[in-house]
Amino acid sequence: MKIERKLGAGVAVAAALLAAAPAHAEFTGKSAGDVMVRARALWAVPDESASVTVLGGDVNVSNDVVPEVDFTYFVTDNIALELIAGTTRHDVSHTPTGIDLGKVSLLPPTLTLQYHFMPKERLSPYVGAGVNYTIFYNEDAPGGAVTSIDYDNSFGWALQAGVDYAIADRWYVNLDVKKLFLSTDVSINGGAINAKVDLDPWLFGVGVGYRF
Repeated sequence: MKIERKLGAGVAVAAALLAAAPAHAEFTGKSAGDVMVRARALWAVPDESASVTVLGGDVNVSNDVVPEVDFTYFVTDNIALELIAGTTRHDVSHTPTGIDLGKVSLLPPTLTLQYHFMPKERLSPYVGAGVNYTIFYNEDAPGGAVTSIDYDNSFGWALQAGVDYAIADRWYVNLDVKKLFLSTDVSINGGAINAKVDLDPWLFGVGVGYRF
């Protein structure tokens, strides 16, 4: 009888806890007026080419992996605007001579207009297109033959594709890829050498997002 009473009491407590627990939130999906904030690890891979005066040849620009944050506002269930913020730093050298052209940091805020397929489903891919304005800063000339180097800020175009997968009603994992079409004019040693550089980087991102 004691065991039965204990079992009965346990069942009653469990029933009370279940009754008091909030019901599992129903999945609603992306909706007009929502704001999604994502944090990504971003792999920046320049697809560079250049025209260099005096020296001729080309340039080589290193890859970089950095954190990135983006903010997405849903104008409708399907249409959204995304703004990304992140900065990368790259080593630059001349090819085929191997001359060190120092380092430079890039801040490329990019705004895209997106179309989200299946916004009410847990798996929701999207595509986008937009514009970026890249700020070059913290140019670090290596010294020796290269005493100064300057990069011009510039506008460029952007294409994008990605997918969100909802792991809860408001939490998502995200995969994203962007292609930036970005060129800059470079002045070395006060204009003794000039270059027109097409960076055209690929940006590969993976991260998590929360929808408010």
